[in-house]
Order: sequence, then C-alpha cells, then structure tokens
Amino acid sequence: MSSSYSATAAVPRAGLYRRIWRWHFFAGLVCVPFIFSLAVTGAMYLFHRQIDDLVYAGQMLRAQADSVAAVQPPSRLIAAALQSYPGRPKALNLPADDRHNAQVDVIRPDGSTLQVFINPATATVAGAIAEDQRIMTIVKRIHSLAIAGEGGKVVIEIVAGWIIVLISTGAYLWWPRGRRVGVVSIRPGAEGRTWWRDLHAVTGAFGGAVILFLALTGMPWSVFWGANVNAWLTAHDLGVPNGMWRGVPKSTLPAGALGALPWTQQQLAVPASDDPHAHHKATLHEANANGYALLSHPGTASPDAVVAQLASIGIDRGYRLALPRDPRGVYSAIRITGQTEDQRVIHIDQYSRKVLMDIGPDRIGAIGRITEWGVSVHQGGEYGTPNLLLMLAGCLALIALCVSGIVIWWKRRPTGRLAAPERRNGDQLARGVVLIAVVLGCCFQLLGASMLAVLLLDTLIAALRRPPTNHQ
Repeated sequence: MSSSYSATAAVPRAGLYRRIWRWHFFAGLVCVPFIFSLAVTGAMYLFHRQIDDLVYAGQMLRAQADSVAAVQPPSRLIAAALQSYPGRPKALNLPADDRHNAQVDVIRPDGSTLQVFINPATATVAGAIAEDQRIMTIVKRIHSLAIAGEGGKVVIEIVAGWIIVLISTGAYLWWPRGRRVGVVSIRPGAEGRTWWRDLHAVTGAFGGAVILFLALTGMPWSVFWGANVNAWLTAHDLGVPNGMWRGVPKSTLPAGALGALPWTQQQLAVPASDDPHAHHKATLHEANANGYALLSHPGTASPDAVVAQLASIGIDRGYRLALPRDPRGVYSAIRITGQTEDQRVIHIDQYSRKVLMDIGPDRIGAIGRITEWGVSVHQGGEYGTPNLLLMLAGCLALIALCVSGIVIWWKRRPTGRLAAPERRNGDQLARGVVLIAVVLGCCFQLLGASMLAVLLLDTLIAALRRPPTNHQ
C-alpha cells in the first residue's frame, strides 16, 4: 500500500517540478543577456571611484597633496573654471581629501555639461571631461538601460523582478530531496553537462541570497515601482516627512535635477528662495548671455559665504554644492559618502542664507531609512571593503549562473530545437507556488504583468500543440 501511495504522490510532484523547471528555463533564456549586462556593469560600478582615479588621474588627482589651509575661495575656483571653459556654473564639488581636485560643473552654450577639475590650493585648471562621456556615467546608463530611454528602464525593472523568480524557482529545483551529490559541491569526476549542471546549482546555492538581495535593493531605482513607492512613503511620512515643507516655499525644479541624491529625496521638489525683490533682481541676469549671473550680482550670497556657513554647521568638505539656477533658486549642499549615517542635504536661501531644509538620516522615516540602507549596501558603500567584496561576489555569481545555464541548455538541446522542458497534460502548479507568484506580482506590478503574459503564452503554446480529439 505504501508503495502504491508513493507512486501516486510522485506524479503531482513530478508535474510540479516540470512546470517550475519550464518557467525557470524560459525566464533564464529570455533574461540572460540583460542579467549578464547587469552583473558586468554592476561589478564595474562598485569600483567607480577607483576606476575614475585610474582612468582620469591627470584631471582628478593632484600632483602632490596640499595643505588644507591653502585652499582657495570657492568663487575663485568657479571663476577659474569659467575662464578656461565659458558657460554657466552649475555646481561645485569639494573633495573629501587632499588627493583629489575640486570639480566645477559648467553648462556650456550648447547645453552640455562639462566637468572641470581644479587644484583647490592653486586654482589651476587640471583638465575637463564631458559629463556624458565619462566612462562610469556610460556604465551606469547601460546598467539601468537608461541609454535606451524610458522603455529600457521598464525592461530592466521587469528583468530585476524575474531575477527574483529565477532565484525562487532555482531554489526549488536545487532542493536536495535526498540527493547528496551536486548539492553543495561539484561531484568528483563530473564531466561535460554534469559538471556544468553542478556548477550552476552550487553557484546558485551559495550566491542566491546575495543575488536576491541585489535584485530587491535595486528595485528602489526602478522607473515604476521605485517612483511609486518613493511617492507613497513621502505621502505617509515614512520617507521625508511632509511637515518639513511647513513655511518653506517650493519650486517646480525636481530634486533629481541636482544630481546624485539620497533615494528618499529624489522625488521631492527643490525649495525656493523667497525674496520679495527677486523679480527686480532678475533683470540683470536676463541680459546675461550665459544665463544666471550669480557671481556678479551684489544682491545674492556668494559661494564663499555659503561654504563658510556650511563649515560652521559641520559640512566642511566632501560634498557637492549645487548653485542657484535662477532668481528663485537655492544653494543645495549634498553629501553622500556611501554610508547612510553620513548622508545630508541642506538647502539655503540664496539671498538671506536662511537654511530652508536640513535633511539627515534622523529626519527620514523608518522604512525610508531601511530602504536607504539597502541602497547603500547594494552600492558597496555601507561597510567598506567587505561590503564591496560581497556585492562583487554576487555579481560574479550571476555571471557564472548565466554562462553555466546557457552551456547546460546548449549541451542538452538536440540540433535545431529549442528543447524547452516538456509540459504534459495534467501538470499543475501547487497552491503555494501560485500564492507566491500572486504576491510577487502584486508587489512588483510590472513583473506581475509580464508573468501573466508568459502564462497566457505558455497556455496558448500548449493548446496549439495538443493533438486534436477524434470524435466518433
């Protein structure tokens, strides 16, 4: 009787295994090119600072370390950049150490942004790099598929969701079920497809948790899920509290236009300088061919005064100072060191030098802080070198899974056939699996929509291949 029961019970289990294997196969086959790109560019971007220092050493690094006391006034650094590369000053980046040059972002007459590097001790221009041609800028755009526009961002969000599905289904397929070989190590003497299968399974077993973490913490940047969750957190005081706007004038400029920002602040608007005579003061600026003449207007606070003010409240180096773009603009000091506890964004009125907003980790809601922490760990910045190496291991594991998965399929497939795992009549998904799929689809809506599309396509293929029923 027990033998009969085991045989009967094995049938639905085999059907469930085939269905999950089929989903795992198709998800991997379609997503592998994008996953491989994510892993390679992600591994590179983990070390973007080191790569920048190596590739652009002549522009970014000083010939010798200079004394901090010898630093030139910010206005002189900006003026030196504009003298060599005329345009409108956009931002000043003050280095965190004595090895690096300062950076002035200049908007050129054609609208492009040029990053001009200046020795802060001598105000000597060391060189310039077009922002959109900087290697790490290109890598970042490829990583997010922003290089392909909004459609690319949608694709990458769907792929990130399918990575979660691949890890979940892969864990089910890997589960030992009494096996002792090819589970946590490659079996001795394994060759050919067996060796590659074991490599795929063992890599997934050890790297799956890190890969799952990378997929989940990458979602905050996504074009649909990330933007909507960010807005929801803000609306419910779980990100940047709405109360911080009390008595603070708001501009129409999105904070994302200022450049890199903590994730919880990317969907906010930038505060506005509130000066009753701003309209009259704008007359001089409107006549300037290069745009807003911040440095030559006596009615505004100088960058020197703002930098000194920031130093008095503990922000003395290692930050980006976005300059006012128009008579209603503000000075925005943005410090992102990698660790969430050191992040800080301060907006200052360009006329009165009043601090309009001072947002540090202590001002962010609990869920927002957790999300920021995940983003920081994802980028390898929260815990130093161990953090970098762990995230790198996750990227390398993804690369190994992509390569081994393709090799396994290639060695298994008959010539000229796709050789997808067979789906038989009667194969059903367990209720628990369906529930997990529904939960994932509801949490990540673009993933859910793509899962429905795959399900409909799979059902259609099965219907077309089903032999016709003979009627007597």
